[in-house]
Amino acid sequence: MGKATALRFAREGCDVAVADLQLEKAQQVADQIKAMGRKAIAIKTDISRSAEVNAMAARTIAEFAKIDILCNYAGGTAGVKGGDIATATEEDWDKVVNINLKGTFLVCKAIVPHMKEKKYGKIVNCASMGGVHPSVSVLHYHSAKAGVVGLTLNLAFELAPYNIYVNCIVPGPIETPFWDPLNKAMPEKERRAMFEAIAKKEVPLGRMGTAEDIAGPALFLSSELSSYVTGQILYVAGGQPGLSTEATFLSSNQRSPTR
Repeated sequence: MGKATALRFAREGCDVAVADLQLEKAQQVADQIKAMGRKAIAIKTDISRSAEVNAMAARTIAEFAKIDILCNYAGGTAGVKGGDIATATEEDWDKVVNINLKGTFLVCKAIVPHMKEKKYGKIVNCASMGGVHPSVSVLHYHSAKAGVVGLTLNLAFELAPYNIYVNCIVPGPIETPFWDPLNKAMPEKERRAMFEAIAKKEVPLGRMGTAEDIAGPALFLSSELSSYVTGQILYVAGGQPGLSTEATFLSSNQRSPTR
């Protein structure tokens, strides 16, 4: 989602700093942006570490002189297993919450002062459907993403006098590497069948979302088209949750393993 948004913003005329834990992948995105004729830098960043986040913000300011837009997409389950109250460990909790909630907080904390100085900024955070409408228990991840919603609402209230807008996207099922722990070893045919089954059961629009489906709303929330929009939670989920009443495909499988 971050890659798709970075490329979409570049097509709209933005210069972009791409921060990622995997520098090689960040550099690939930066190179694509440069090929469009825009400026781009790739910065290796562990967002759970304040020193790395602060260094990333400082380098971006040094390169571009300002930061108008911040999109916080980095997150995930960090490879931990389990997730209900019986299986979630304190170590797992800390690891997942640090990446998804603390990381978003640290990046905002590092960049907001620069936006305040310019009296302008657009911040787009990324939560998860499980954080607001869970159908399975992934306690640490969903709690962290619910925290991102709370962080968004508080920052929007706090920063409105500075002309800084803060909104949050809640993605539905989106085809990204997030799913790799479940389907990386699957043959492509089985992988497609899994996605089709999820979409048919969960999503009123009947398809999985793409990263580009997130980039469009992010562009809206980052542009002057949303000049009277802050503190909002935008579901980008093909009709979820309000139009869907069935349990998810994955939760149904977990409840009925023989199905």
